[in-house]
Amino acid sequence: MKKLLIFSVAVIAAVFAATTAEAQSPRRNSRNVRTGTRAGGMQVGQTGPAAASAKVPRVRLDRLPKAGRASTLAAPAIPGGSIIGKCYMKDRRWIVLESKYETYDQWTDRLVFTWHVLLETSTATEGDRKERASIPPYSYFSTTVSYVNIPRGSHAAGVCLPPSYLERYGEPKAVGLVISSPEGEVLAGDSESEISGIKSHTMWWNEAQVMDAKNKNGEPMIERRQGLVDRSKTIWALVNPNDYEDVAQ
Repeated sequence: MKKLLIFSVAVIAAVFAATTAEAQSPRRNSRNVRTGTRAGGMQVGQTGPAAASAKVPRVRLDRLPKAGRASTLAAPAIPGGSIIGKCYMKDRRWIVLESKYETYDQWTDRLVFTWHVLLETSTATEGDRKERASIPPYSYFSTTVSYVNIPRGSHAAGVCLPPSYLERYGEPKAVGLVISSPEGEVLAGDSESEISGIKSHTMWWNEAQVMDAKNKNGEPMIERRQGLVDRSKTIWALVNPNDYEDVAQ
């Protein structure tokens, strides 16, 4: 029987301060531009003295990855020789989380992208029921990627999990992204969730009720894991490379 994770999640109590001027972009949306995020997203924007003097926001998040199977893809095939041949005869799907954002300054030195992902064990594509029962219902992954020398315009950002994570730990059922300055100022962000009790457009990864939740037997509902990597370190680096800016070393 599928385990449901029932969390008590508080909606973000306060909205960050927003700028009052429209960005000079032919595709601007006045509400999105002021808050620094897309329609329906978390209300985040510039804060403090810098926000009061800023005439335009520095960045806007236009699109967030969808949760579930929609964020899985078979890797692109590259023709070529191999000494050992193919080990797998069937396609193996990757978890590929991509977002779209827009910058308004002529050049932005650096932007920091922090990703948060929950995989649901019950949706694992391989393994038997006994093996899945030994794994907590959800696995949490997080990583930070910084892009540098970003020209004004539309860009993409993305992270990946190799096929074995989908096969063993399941599909992404909650995804969150925060874009910030190198100084830690939150500029934009949003989240999507298909998990009962975790609301979309909230910073669920900051909620102890979520991250430290236990089942009726006192066992953790979430296990923290490593493995989420920037797409530039995977085969996906060869797909639409011009859409992605240089990753800080």
